[in-house]
Amino acid sequence: MRLASPSDIAVPAGRGCVLLTGARGFTGIYVREELERAGYTVVGAIVGAAAGPHEVTLDITAPDNCRRVMEKVRPDYLVHLAAISFVQHADAEAFYRVNVIGTLNLLQAIADAGLSPRCVLVASSANIYGNARADQITEAQPPQPVNHYAVSKLAMEHMVRTWSDRMPIVLTRPFNYTGVGQEPHFLIPKIVSHFVQRAPVIELGNLDVERDFSDVRMVANAYRRLIEEAPAGEVFNICSGRGHTLGGVLDMMSAIAGYTIDVRVNPAFTRANEVKRLVGSAEKLQRAVGQVATYPLESTLDWMYNA
Repeated sequence: MRLASPSDIAVPAGRGCVLLTGARGFTGIYVREELERAGYTVVGAIVGAAAGPHEVTLDITAPDNCRRVMEKVRPDYLVHLAAISFVQHADAEAFYRVNVIGTLNLLQAIADAGLSPRCVLVASSANIYGNARADQITEAQPPQPVNHYAVSKLAMEHMVRTWSDRMPIVLTRPFNYTGVGQEPHFLIPKIVSHFVQRAPVIELGNLDVERDFSDVRMVANAYRRLIEEAPAGEVFNICSGRGHTLGGVLDMMSAIAGYTIDVRVNPAFTRANEVKRLVGSAEKLQRAVGQVATYPLESTLDWMYNA
């Protein structure tokens, strides 16, 4: 395991060192940029690759590895993004091994290293809400998870709360978000890529869905603001508060690309337990940190199309 040297992780006065798990993932890249622009030193935790400057190799399912990393880096903050996040991931057991036990290993490693972090931010998911009927889902909405990903995230939340008396932990529940660099098996990148290629046809699954789509840059900004405010013991929706139907997204892309694509339903892509509507309330987040950076969905789609 290659650990960053002390000179690699020199901490600027007044800010501090952030250990960022999932640093090379879609979200992690933007969170790292956001934090570094604000003056933090970010040590990125990565899996299965040679670590570069300001990076460490970390397997969160290995308790000893977690402990060694915490002892070497000794971060002031932990932003924990690493997870299996693709709902249709084939290995159900992996959701729990990574999302629940992996998070437990990190928290235990912080305690074992004798650290007193200023804030530990742990990313959960709005998928825990399931098919909630509220027009805008608040953090008080009772969870109704309908798949292993959502159940694993809810289990993780309950486990994390058992540590709330020992360290300042903030939980986030991001709703759907997208941007340049998201993997093409996710819905919005799949749609955008078809328009970029000027494909005549796109095959999709459930068409009667509505989602609260945000821009990944807004999510990164919200995470930075939350570790600065450190509202310990609280959970926050990360969302725009606006719902978009799949048809509406396709119409926006048609306007951007200048043509209409033929949409066909492929039964292989449909899910019987699909969450039909998932739109959140951002009021609690705004009360805690103020107005975060916002991007209209049309702007995000145009950014992705022209990237």
